[in-house]
Amino acid sequence: MTDNPTPPFPGPPAPGEITGWIPPPTDGGERLDGRSTVLVTADRLITGRRGDAPGTLEVLGDVPAVGPDGEGAADAGAARRAGRGGAVLLRRKRILFAGTAAEAEARLASRTDLVATDVERLDLPGSTLMPGLIETHDHLPTSGTDVEYPDYGPHEIARLTLNATRSARELLSVGVTSVQSLGARHYIDVAVRDAIDNGDVRGPRVIASGPQITTTGGHSYHAGAEVDSLDEIRHEVRHHHKMGVDTIKVMATGGFMTGGSAPWFAQFSGGELEVLFAEAHRLGKWMAAHAHGAQGIERAVRAGVDYVAHASFITADGRSEFDPALADEMARAGVHVDCTITPDMPRMLRRDDSYAPPARRLWEHGVRIVAGHDAGIPGVPQRGYVGGLEALEWVGLPRTEVILAATSRAAAAIGRAGGTGVLAEGFEADLIAVAGDPRESLDALRDLTLVVTRGREFVPDRLEGVPVLLDDSLGGLGPIGPAATLGVWRTLAERRRTHPEV
Repeated sequence: MTDNPTPPFPGPPAPGEITGWIPPPTDGGERLDGRSTVLVTADRLITGRRGDAPGTLEVLGDVPAVGPDGEGAADAGAARRAGRGGAVLLRRKRILFAGTAAEAEARLASRTDLVATDVERLDLPGSTLMPGLIETHDHLPTSGTDVEYPDYGPHEIARLTLNATRSARELLSVGVTSVQSLGARHYIDVAVRDAIDNGDVRGPRVIASGPQITTTGGHSYHAGAEVDSLDEIRHEVRHHHKMGVDTIKVMATGGFMTGGSAPWFAQFSGGELEVLFAEAHRLGKWMAAHAHGAQGIERAVRAGVDYVAHASFITADGRSEFDPALADEMARAGVHVDCTITPDMPRMLRRDDSYAPPARRLWEHGVRIVAGHDAGIPGVPQRGYVGGLEALEWVGLPRTEVILAATSRAAAAIGRAGGTGVLAEGFEADLIAVAGDPRESLDALRDLTLVVTRGREFVPDRLEGVPVLLDDSLGGLGPIGPAATLGVWRTLAERRRTHPEV
């Protein structure tokens, strides 16, 4: 017999018993674990809906702002104690209630299935609650690289997957709780989506498209989904479906970042797009089209596309030439459009306004503009999301419209209407809180006080800011992109114009 006998081998746990080796659910320091019922309060709540007055947002809660020297602090404190702030009641992954704090307390008191003492509380004075932000146009696997299709050799899939996982965390760290991936080799976005859904890694909700469908040698042919006949089109759409995509993206025109590709050139006929879209819709897939030139935009819209990326109306002369009649047709069709307004766009337009995506003019014609930045291409980092929203306001979209474009309208644009993008009963618990009021300045979106996805808080990673380039000393627009591509074509056009008649 020993002095230290071996303890008996533990038997199976009793029903409902939690074994000691399971780590706590808030192992990352989160205040919301995604399993509990939580009441979150703030000074106001932006629901993601339009307000009753033109140009406004629906706001619940009315706590006056406190000035920089503390003026108004007493009034703000009294308003909070009276329950005049905004509040959301979360239960696991869903929103049970959204309204004022006083209304939330009354709702709690009236429910027989909830014990008020069991409800956790999180108060965020000085903050605004709002839906989580949504990036509608992203390239997760190539983010952080200096080329659109990096060559990683035999480790390509592993490296691209790691890039995508890092991108997901980076997006969540700036308040983006849903993202539509519009181009990923090897269906890496599908794998990352599933890993996030399973809780293996943290990230926003991913709407995955896999590789872009293009013509042989067409724009983004490197992604690996080239087609040249109706049978090949049907087969590729079905293969995408088999691989588990949510959205199917087609390159209706050429682009800027593939050698030998012209962005104003339509790569597919109207009939080919009709077959592609019909097959995609038959399989329950959302349909997105990359389209720069007017001919490609028109064909995609008439074929029944759901979402158009870019819509720059670029011509062979290297200029954006807006077509009002086509804009009206886009509005009637109800398509959602991202004009790919990147953080660098204001600087680019100051230097050369010939390439000017017409976000403002499309919106004036009733087109549904959303916040898609082509994040992940060279020069467009994930952490620049808020800068892209500020650029969208700079090109003429009203701030109210920018916020809708980044929340509720963006949710509809990626096929998630009724699920996310709005703070209301029954919607998914995807929300952020920011210090201040984004209606006063979009810069408030950079000061996050809470990030929640699927009811669980995410503590943002520390990210370096995006440098503001006043000139091209740090590379500027770089060796690729609209400026360089258009420069080549303009040079050729000028040479043709100056050549003598022969």
